[in-house]
Formats: sequence, structure tokens, C-alpha cells
Amino acid sequence: MGASLVLELALATSNTRAFPVSGDQTVLPAGTELNEDALDRPREIFRSEATGGGKSYLVKLGDLAFSSPTILGGVARRAGISCNTCHVNGASNPRLYVPGMSTRHGNFDTTGALFNPKADDGVLDPVRTPSLRGARILAPYGNDGRRASLRDFVHNVIVNEFAGPEPSAAILDAMVAYIEDINFLPNPSLGPGGRLVAERTSEAERRGEALFFKPFPHNRELSCAGCHMPSGAFVDHQQHDVGSGGLFKTPTLFNADFNAPYFHDGRFDTYDQVVAYFDQAFDVGLSAQDQRDLVAYLNAVGDGERPYERDGAAANIKEVNDFVSVLDVAIPAHDRDIIALAVDTVSAELREMVEAFPERKDTSVSGGRQERGFARLALKELVLTLRRIDLASAAGRFDDAAVEYRNFRYLMVSTVPGILMKAEPWSLFNPAVHDAHYAALQQTFQIAKRASH
Repeated sequence: MGASLVLELALATSNTRAFPVSGDQTVLPAGTELNEDALDRPREIFRSEATGGGKSYLVKLGDLAFSSPTILGGVARRAGISCNTCHVNGASNPRLYVPGMSTRHGNFDTTGALFNPKADDGVLDPVRTPSLRGARILAPYGNDGRRASLRDFVHNVIVNEFAGPEPSAAILDAMVAYIEDINFLPNPSLGPGGRLVAERTSEAERRGEALFFKPFPHNRELSCAGCHMPSGAFVDHQQHDVGSGGLFKTPTLFNADFNAPYFHDGRFDTYDQVVAYFDQAFDVGLSAQDQRDLVAYLNAVGDGERPYERDGAAANIKEVNDFVSVLDVAIPAHDRDIIALAVDTVSAELREMVEAFPERKDTSVSGGRQERGFARLALKELVLTLRRIDLASAAGRFDDAAVEYRNFRYLMVSTVPGILMKAEPWSLFNPAVHDAHYAALQQTFQIAKRASH
């Protein structure tokens, strides 16, 4: 459900600043937008799978933790916010907006009071939410490059930025393994050393490449390629002052077409604005044609194959199966903490999937009442099965937990996928149903808003 709309609807009909989200209460400001209702999600690919293997237990555990609000502090947990909220599938979230913490969509103040009052520095200085693709080769970390270690950076985000409890070494190791496994999207326009492949690119793009390497007229030691080194993932691992308010690390240009807004604070929406800024700030003397050619080059370099994938029942089933598979190891190891984390996170995912199949009384959806009802019941049964796993584990009855886990896996293979796929035409995964549902919700909001006045 669109967070901005739900927040405003709840606040319009209540005298409190809290409203239910997945059974909890949250205090996010009215007007918050988390982009949770997007139908197209960033495509996530993994280095381990690209080399012919599969994701390890450690990577799957890290992915699970990355999507779990429970590792963060109280406000984030109650709001259902996880690392994945800001870094969707390891990419960025250009629609993220939290009033009082953001100055525009796509940026966020990591030292604001909302999630950790102890970290509040009294200054609204948001930074853009970056993509984590290729992070293993992009040190240092943070927009200002303040952390040399990815592990230290993840720890700081959890404990200091979001006031989460001290994470275990196992969880930290797993989250780092997951982030380091996220690959860049392939870009067939680039060849060895990050150079353009002539037969795949245009004359304008190749002219832009020449300009990218050309020294600036007033300082021959500077060029675009001097900091964004094509042979080194388009970074130099250094911090620079480019007149934007301090020292900030060089961001990669790989897959940058999908990383807008640009600059450390997200002040620019397009490459055209970025190029115009550098032309003026460094007196480069680019003609209008030069600027167009540079933009063409940046678009070619920043591209990637199939950047988005349509959300749907199949994608959600795959994610649930990946998450729950950590129980293959955790139950035999009698690891109560990991079992509880998996149950909590997967249960939340399943409850969210339930809401993707509108109730029978939802008048914005016509048809498929029986199919939607069966889908909701099947998902709720999975939640109950997970609950039984958790109860058995907490009581030390790990054999019983293993039996319930086998039941869960059986349902996820033999029964549930068919039920969900059959109901999908009448679900929020269908763009027409999705739009009708949110239009009806918007109308309800307007009615409630008028009544509150």
C-alpha cells in the first residue's frame, strides 16, 4: 500500500500520530512516501549466481536481515522499515521521502531525530540513498567516504542511524556477504577497461567519450576520467571538493542511469544538469553540442540490461523461498535467534502478500472473489505454519519445528503457487486492478479528509 496515502488517511481519521502497519504502530510523519506500491522493482542479480553457482546460506541470511525491520530501532520496526526500504533489491529508492528528514524525493538525513534522537545534529543535511550494486569494489563507504570498511558502515547504519540493537557478528557478516554479492547490471555497450564498444554505440556517444577524457582547459591535470576512471569501475576511491558543499567520494557511473537523483544530496535530476554544473563550476567551455554528447556518453555508460522486473506472485514466491531456506541450516543447528528472525521476516512478507489479493468486499475489484479468497487463506495458513515453527523452536522442540518446516516447504511447492497464480489477474499485481484499488483508496481518503474538517 502506498505509504504516503495510508499515512495521511490514518492521520485524517485519528487524533493520534500513530496508525496500524502490520499490526504495530508507527509515528512516521504525514506525507511520507516509501514507494511500496511500485509495480516495477529493480532487478537484482548476484555474483555467485552469475558464475554458475548459487547463493550461499550466508548471502541468503544477509538478504533476510536486510529485509527485516527487527534489526533496526523501535521507530523503524513499528513502521515496517528495513534496509531494503531505502535500497530496494540492493538498488536505490528514488521516491523515498520523509518530511523533516528529506528535502526532496531520493534523499534522507541520516543524522536526524526521527529514528535516533541521540544522533540528531540539529542540521537538515540529507544525502541521497545510493545503489549498493558493486559495493564490494567501491570503498570507501558513505557519500562522504567516511567508512573504509563495509562492515563498519553497515554497523553504523544499524546502531547509530536507526538506533538498532547491537547486531550479532553472524548477522553483520551475513549482511556484508549479501551486499558484496550484489552485482552491477551487465552493460553490453562497455568493453575492456570500461571503454565503449564501437559497434554498439553512436557517434554522439563516442564523441562524448573523447570529451570525458579531455583535460579541462584551465587545469590540465583534471578531466572527467581522472576521477571517474573507466578502467576502475569509474571511481578513484577518493574524496573531492567539486564545490557542492564539502568533500565527497567519487560515485561510480556503472548503472547510474537508474541511480538518480545525482550528487551527494540528490540535488540534480538529470545528467544534463550535472554536465551543465561541471561546465560552469570548472569553466570547461563546453558547447551545447559538447554537452549533449557528454550526456549521450553518460547514458551509454550508465545503462544496464533489464533494469526492472514486474512485481508479481512468482517473484514474491521466489523471495519467500530464498528467505525461509535459512531454516534448512538454522533448525538443525537449533539456532533460535535465526529461526525467530526468519519467522518474523517471512511472516511479514506473507501478510503483505495477503493484502495484494483484495478482500471479497473490496468493491474496486470485480471478479475473482473465490480465487482471491483462496489466495488469502493459503497465505494465512503459511503464516500459521511459521508460527508453529517459532513456538516449537522457543520450547526447544526442534524435531517438531522441522516437521512444520517440511509442511511449509511442501505447501510452497505443491499448493500455494498454483493458488496465487490463479488469483493473480484479480490482484494488485495486475496494473488495472492496482490503479483501480488506489483510486478508490484515494477517494476514501478525500472523503475522510473532508469529514475531519
